Amino acid sequence: MQKHTKIYLNHFGLGDQDIIFCEYSYIKYGAMIRAGSTHHIIYRSHGGTDDIINLMALSSDVHNKAHQEQISKSEFQEVHLEFMNNNNPY
Repeated sequence: MQKHTKIYLNHFGLGDQDIIFCEYSYIKYGAMIRAGSTHHIIYRSHGGTDDIINLMALSSDVHNKAHQEQISKSEFQEVHLEFMNNNNPY
């Protein structure tokens, strides 16, 4: 398991056996879709960190949209902050 995924799981008190939900789908649509990966909002190659404020769980579909820049970093940041402010299913 990658370091940033462990950081994400630990923050929410989850283990690797737990189901993790896509933050974007949950906040935007109320959909509890399984996340496929932990995404860096600001890529490490652009100075992003492994801090929880820069990590969010995304479904494969949303993760692909992130890398194709179909969803802006600012939108991901807004969604992630809302998710972090106790509007999460965990």
